[in-house]
Amino acid sequence: MSSVKNLSCFKAYDIRGKLGVELNEEVAYLIGRAFAEYLGAKKVVVGGDIRLTSEALKMAVAQGLMDAGCDVIDIGMTGTEEVYFSAFHLDVDGGIEVTASHNPMDYNGMKFVGRGAAPISGDSGLKEIQRIAEAGEFKACSTPGSITKLSILDDYVDHLFTYIDPDAFNDLKLIVNSGNGAAGHVVDAIEAQFKAQNISVEFIKLHHEADGNFPNGIPNPILIENQKVTSDAVREHGADMGIAWDGDFDRCFLFDGSGEFIEGYYIVGLLSEAFLKKYPGEKVIHDPRMTWNTIDIAQKAGGTAIQSKTGHAFIKDRMRAENAVYGGEMSAHHYFRDFAYCDSGMIPWLLISELVAKSQKPLAELVGGYIKKFPCSGEINYKVNDTQKAIARLTEHYEPQAIKKDTADGISLEFDEWRFNLRASNTEPLLRLNVEAKGDEALVRKSVADIEALLSEFK
Repeated sequence: MSSVKNLSCFKAYDIRGKLGVELNEEVAYLIGRAFAEYLGAKKVVVGGDIRLTSEALKMAVAQGLMDAGCDVIDIGMTGTEEVYFSAFHLDVDGGIEVTASHNPMDYNGMKFVGRGAAPISGDSGLKEIQRIAEAGEFKACSTPGSITKLSILDDYVDHLFTYIDPDAFNDLKLIVNSGNGAAGHVVDAIEAQFKAQNISVEFIKLHHEADGNFPNGIPNPILIENQKVTSDAVREHGADMGIAWDGDFDRCFLFDGSGEFIEGYYIVGLLSEAFLKKYPGEKVIHDPRMTWNTIDIAQKAGGTAIQSKTGHAFIKDRMRAENAVYGGEMSAHHYFRDFAYCDSGMIPWLLISELVAKSQKPLAELVGGYIKKFPCSGEINYKVNDTQKAIARLTEHYEPQAIKKDTADGISLEFDEWRFNLRASNTEPLLRLNVEAKGDEALVRKSVADIEALLSEFK
């Protein structure tokens, strides 16, 4: 096989590339072959999302794996967490999901895990896989592997139901928006499971059919313009809650009974509180962008909140090191010890629906205290001409007044009544700002305006 000098589709945590330019079937073959060689793998599970190129790329990856002597289990059209589940549920050496999640139409990518769904990223094998793939000098293999198809859907849904008391769900009405991504078939299987148990849960389905043409736009519910359809449907149908997923459904986004979008930060708090009530004295992991609410909840619940750098590989590694029961990022990634420390977009809404039903309190009330106590800006993105100079300028301005500084991820500066985190995007000339305060929404708005005034010189 000829070598490829620079596979630019290798990123910090996974594979992402423009189709035909950075990623094609030849590159996918090299990646599969290198993945098997790096792990010494004898059996690997593969899945792919609904994108129009995912099946062909998945088959090219599978061919690379087989030519390295590795048997392949193809679990079909899946979300990322179905591959995660397979990697710890089946006796396999690793898993590959072909997905571009919420990237534009002309992109695709891959996410990797090892045995037991252990993360594989820049600090844990991804660079070595890249080196092997770029060199293209593979070990000779006399006996190629074989490929078999397997559905793990029933086992996966059975596992999801171990997190909840299904009887609590009676008479819930839920808006579910799959965004024409990969989530629909799992929602259908969950619905069937409730019906089989004679539990009345009404699912009102939006953009439910999997369609790689994305007729309603790329599924990325964190974007404000993509939230309206779910929000409107909650109000129109008088639903208890709304749920929307991204393309590979490893993130879910929640709307309360009045259709208001709930910031992921407060969902992290709600799940932290729920887990610490169930597992007193345990640890929860959070990212550095917004922290006060999670720390406050953990302290009151008798647990420990531990900060990790942003990013799924960092969170998973820290969770494993601390044996944490739960981890959450404000970007709507939620991680669970019983899910091999992996992130899931299905477990969070199931748990929160159960909380709403059992408490007989609407979601707005469950998170209302958090929002009032620690109002936040949500993540605001700014296009700037020089991210590092902009960060240096804000640091110079604010650091003399700060009582605490943290550089785990960008710059976090803390003051008596408010704090902010500012970090550069890994992939674009963007700055990402998060501000929170102690009980003062006006202070959040003022602080954002002051920071924006300083950033204006870098537009």
